[in-house]
Amino acid sequence: MTSAIGTLTKARVLPVAAPGTITRRTHPLWFLLPAYLLLLIFFVLPTVYQFIYAFTDWSGFKAAINPVGVDNFRQLAENGTLFRALRVTVVYAVLVAIFQNVLGFGLAVLLERDTVVNRIARTFLLIPVLMSALAVGYIFQALLKHTGLLADTTWTILVVSLIHAWKWMGLAMLIYLAGLKTIPEDVVEAARIDGASRWRTFWAIRVPLLAPAITFNVATALLGSMNGFDVVQATTGGGPARTTELLNIFIYRTFGQGLFAQATTMSLVLFLLVALMAFPVITLLRRREEVL
Repeated sequence: MTSAIGTLTKARVLPVAAPGTITRRTHPLWFLLPAYLLLLIFFVLPTVYQFIYAFTDWSGFKAAINPVGVDNFRQLAENGTLFRALRVTVVYAVLVAIFQNVLGFGLAVLLERDTVVNRIARTFLLIPVLMSALAVGYIFQALLKHTGLLADTTWTILVVSLIHAWKWMGLAMLIYLAGLKTIPEDVVEAARIDGASRWRTFWAIRVPLLAPAITFNVATALLGSMNGFDVVQATTGGGPARTTELLNIFIYRTFGQGLFAQATTMSLVLFLLVALMAFPVITLLRRREEVL
């Protein structure tokens, strides 16, 4: 017994980490290497090459690739097609952000109570989120092709924006529901005790407390639809008369024609546009959260 105690006393005592902490000994950082490698191969390197090839004459009609400076940007600016596609893309993104958030917020308020019917309805509303965007586009194309809604040069952009918003409104609803569920009941009860009506309590207390959810939904809807392609390609293909030709559809067509440098240039413009829109929008919404 004495020898056993002596052996235990001489044994090395390993340090014990505090509860809730993660040490390098138990979770080495090299576990992150596969993720970083995939990010490098499929995002960083293509982005770097995009900046390089945008200033060349790369095409499918010749083997040599030569630098041309800003000629690609000049040509796209002169013929007006780039600015038209950019304008359509921005309008589409703004409409999708409005429709998706209005529909998602309305559904969240309508289905907030935890009843059996509401739970079933929430489940069905999440089905479009799980569906392929191309499948959604082809379904609506089949439903609307005889109505004339996809042939009107004025209203087609509105229709495809609603289709895109319909597909993703379930996700917006889920985020708003999560925000509504985290609002402290004592704050709402205090407002009612002070004499505030249900309408006043909702708009003056509950909606301001949803600021983080609004920030997330608006940013994801706006920036996600800037990269829109599949829904519009399946429903209208960019028509009629190119009134729904988003920049990604224009890039797809240009690349298919073998004009790789021009398509890469447009991809670079889209990348910069999304970045320029992302930072001001997120900053503005974050400041709104702090004020509220």
